[in-house]
Amino acid sequence: MNKHVAVILGGWSAEREVSLSSGRECAKALREKGYKVTEIDANRDLAHQLAAIDPKPDVIFNALHGRWGEDGAVQGLLEIMNIPYTHSGVRASAIAMDKMSAKAMFAEYEIPCARHVWVTREDIASGKALPPPYVLKPNNEGSSVGVEIILTAEEEQNMLARDWVHGDGVMQEEFIPGREMTVAVKDGEAMEVIEILTGNHAFYDFESKYAQGGSEHIVPADIEVDLRDRLQRHAEEAYKALGCRGVARADFRYDPENDRLVILEINTQPGMTPTSLVPDAARHDGMSFADIVAWMVEDASCER
Repeated sequence: MNKHVAVILGGWSAEREVSLSSGRECAKALREKGYKVTEIDANRDLAHQLAAIDPKPDVIFNALHGRWGEDGAVQGLLEIMNIPYTHSGVRASAIAMDKMSAKAMFAEYEIPCARHVWVTREDIASGKALPPPYVLKPNNEGSSVGVEIILTAEEEQNMLARDWVHGDGVMQEEFIPGREMTVAVKDGEAMEVIEILTGNHAFYDFESKYAQGGSEHIVPADIEVDLRDRLQRHAEEAYKALGCRGVARADFRYDPENDRLVILEINTQPGMTPTSLVPDAARHDGMSFADIVAWMVEDASCER
């Protein structure tokens, strides 16, 4: 194997440490597969970092997470530099990272979503927002960074009494009780449904995602065939709606009491750490961690 892969990792988003973990694991796997690998801890001079590599890389494995690396910005740079890269392109990355825009696309495809609005602190304080229970989500962060669940009016008052940490506004989404489900989609086809058990955590937060033992992944999820079909169909629809490519992952909540399924978001650059979900789905399909990473490299392209 003489293909030269540059793995870009790190960066400076709130998810830097996750990206470092993902990137190092993927670089290790690619070396095991025989690729020539160069690791780049990305900074704001990434164009020069890449141009300085000799010989020029054949492919970029984009292991960046969060803003700038996952929202279409780096993808646009790689398009200009004409270097094939893994995961989704500019448009899909930008829309997926903007939660309100992604929800609008899901609605166009009739993929069920929870009620959601864009709110400010003043909207909540004056009663112009959704009543509890609800979830506050920064519009353009990943890995559950900044997510807050408000279940009662008392919790809402306590939240309003603290410093407001959500900038000019935040997406407010109806809280859906029940089970956490996720479906990875590879080249447009849904992989196995995974249920996420988060133990003492109220939801699949940063710690339960990345701490060893922070969550348990049930593969395949112990669910009825009809629900599995719905989850996989909606995951494929979401992937298609945004124009994703490579591997993406759609996250859902399922309320069994009301048989209500809603999509939360689609992640165009899922984590590839030792505790991540996509490697679990790949293993269920008979692919090792190195296999799925190598597949992403061979699938890499520019949008043209």
